[in-house]
Amino acid sequence: MARVLLHICCGPCAIVPVRRLQEEGFEVTGFFWNPNIHPLQEYMRRRQAAAEVAERLGIPVIFKDNEYDPKVWFRAVSYREENRCFHCYALRLERALAIATRGKFDFVSTTVLYSRKQKHDMLRQLGEDMTKDGPVSFLYRDFRTGWEEGIETSQEWGIYRQQYCGCLYSENERYARDLRDLNKK
Repeated sequence: MARVLLHICCGPCAIVPVRRLQEEGFEVTGFFWNPNIHPLQEYMRRRQAAAEVAERLGIPVIFKDNEYDPKVWFRAVSYREENRCFHCYALRLERALAIATRGKFDFVSTTVLYSRKQKHDMLRQLGEDMTKDGPVSFLYRDFRTGWEEGIETSQEWGIYRQQYCGCLYSENERYARDLRDLNKK
């Protein structure tokens, strides 16, 4: 059975990818490492949600909480705000690939591929470029087809659902309307 290390960004986004990969016959291990998630309380909520989903789906997860360091992420995206997603993806995929290589996994992938709001072509190309000469291959799947299933299941299970990708930039973009509304008063 082929083994895949699945980078997990949050619990709700893991539901469909884990199910689909298990249905395909993969042995799935989760990997939670996300220095992009801010603030720390948000990181803790998403970590808990990822643990709850993993338990329900019966997969182990490697948590690298001792490596949670937002400075690493800020350094990766500083002065690159217009292309920050590329650098964020690269940072997290690079760490996942290192773990997958050390653990002798066959494949590495990410639950970011579940989101309709992420840049799939960029993520796919990045993953393929990073793994083209290595012992681990990037496993691309378009998990967006399960968008509604993931939402419904996470709601049924009472799993915490976030409203932004995790970084401060996306949080500001998500809630910018609230600030504009204040200025209209």
